[in-house]
Amino acid sequence: MKMKHMLSAALITTSSLILVACEGEGPIAPPPPVPAEYADKHMPEGGWTDPKAIEEGKKIYEGQFDVDVNCSSCHGRDGKPKKRGARDFRVAERMKLYSDSAWFWRISEGVPKTKMKSWKKKLTDEQIWKVVAYEHAFSHGGTPSPHTDYTTEAPKATGTP
Repeated sequence: MKMKHMLSAALITTSSLILVACEGEGPIAPPPPVPAEYADKHMPEGGWTDPKAIEEGKKIYEGQFDVDVNCSSCHGRDGKPKKRGARDFRVAERMKLYSDSAWFWRISEGVPKTKMKSWKKKLTDEQIWKVVAYEHAFSHGGTPSPHTDYTTEAPKATGTP
């Protein structure tokens, strides 16, 4: 009987760990404030929907420009993460909380305490903007879209356990 209880406890513990691991990126919350040196960085006029820029952004994102710069190796070719901890660019509710300045900052400097490293030594500002525009399209079903959905208001918690 003891063995049966131990197996049940182990199964429950394992199931709980699996559920926690599958929850995704956690609650949707705005990113930290953008540092002053990045606050004035903004997407060039028309950049969110410029087909040529977005196509170039795709090449950079997929490592076709420089094999050492391959966003898709972590974030997936379709924006669905391939590696634990990578941001899921398809989650519109989360991605609309990122200003263009925040997006640019994160790609330039990386994200502390994560595997996301700084790309500012490998990419020019112009190339970073192209990647931002390409990544932004994932949160709009793969369609280039102006960033008119940007907001600082996180969605309300649903209370679902």
